[in-house]
Amino acid sequence: MSLMQFTIQPRHCALRYRHGALEQVLPAGRHRRRLGQRLVVVDLRERLTQVAPQEVLTSDGVSVRVSSVVRWSVGDPVAFAEVSEDPVGTTYLAAQVALRDALATLTAEDLVSRGRVLPMATITAATAEVARRVGVEVAEVVVKDVIVPVELRAAAAELATARRRGDAQLEAARAETAALRSLANGAKLLDAHPALARLRLVQAAPAGTRIILGLSDTLAPGVDDQP
Repeated sequence: MSLMQFTIQPRHCALRYRHGALEQVLPAGRHRRRLGQRLVVVDLRERLTQVAPQEVLTSDGVSVRVSSVVRWSVGDPVAFAEVSEDPVGTTYLAAQVALRDALATLTAEDLVSRGRVLPMATITAATAEVARRVGVEVAEVVVKDVIVPVELRAAAAELATARRRGDAQLEAARAETAALRSLANGAKLLDAHPALARLRLVQAAPAGTRIILGLSDTLAPGVDDQP
């Protein structure tokens, strides 16, 4: 019987069929091939599939466009070769449906702030469940872009600006209130202690100023007393 040598590259495997029946899954390395056998080589390396932007209606009726990427690899080479004619297409469709179903429960405002609310774990799990049946192992589904209408983006920008302006005005009011409270407390202290008020007056006077106090007043050191 004639034998031939062949090599399976790293991160690949080969399904060996004879008379239409699967005989063996061959790992990477050097193997012999007999006449009458058919080999199907499967690439096991991780791959990225771009999911084209699709229209999604939010729960409040706003139409947005969302694009994503599926990171996947072959988990079951036999199922990948035998179950579906197009396992990548099956995974692609599963990602589209999972993305649409998950994002349809959110509002447009949620999508604008997508880093906080997108249910990526749910989308990945739903995609992986379908893909597993055709031998595909989905690592993750990542949303690349959420394209919202121009009017919605403008409204979101105005809202953010208004919030920042309000925060600034509130902080300014707090600072002014604190300053007034400090002045009021200082005034009460000076009223209760006249000597302290005179000392504060001396401290506030420019250098070289002569301060004349009454005879009944207590002089601060270094201040002339003139009747």
